[in-house]
Amino acid sequence: MRMSSDAQKRRKPQQLRGEQRMAAMLDAAAAVFAESGFDAATMTAIAERSGSSIGALYQYFPNKLTLARALREQYGEDMAQRWSGLTTDAAHLSVNALADRVFDLMIGFFDEHPAYFTLLNATLGYQRSADARQRLRAQFGAVLRQKNPEMEEADALRTANVALQIVKGLNPLYAQASAAERRELVAEFKLALQAYLKIRLHK
Repeated sequence: MRMSSDAQKRRKPQQLRGEQRMAAMLDAAAAVFAESGFDAATMTAIAERSGSSIGALYQYFPNKLTLARALREQYGEDMAQRWSGLTTDAAHLSVNALADRVFDLMIGFFDEHPAYFTLLNATLGYQRSADARQRLRAQFGAVLRQKNPEMEEADALRTANVALQIVKGLNPLYAQASAAERRELVAEFKLALQAYLKIRLHK
């Protein structure tokens, strides 16, 4: 498998200390991006936040763009792990509880990664791979077939795709809303997903 150009350019940590330093740099970048926005963030601010020299930061990440892309990859891996847990539990959940869990999963992700919306809206010259999108759709399709084993795989994948678009629709509204408005928005989107899944799963 060929590495991405970003991965080829970045220095790879060879020891635990190097891995810890790189993790601190990514954490610092996330904090600076969340506070300042992608365009206003600087490598100097990120280096200072991480407790590293600017030279050390450039050794691991040649520019701000590679930092942002590395964070996006990290976020994608985190999201995949969260969905894996949902797949394991889905058989024991009602449709309403399943819809609640989907959005609770997303809100937990947003809260733990405040830079997510900043990077989502930034022009990074990088898009999530088709493989990653397909994997998420397949994961949710598997969840739906657990709820309705008689559902054809093609129907499950199509339903998963629509359901995920409903979930995705929350993102821009949530990013711009106040804390109180966010609670109301999540409740509305949960209702929409519950209603859709009940129809498609015949529950």
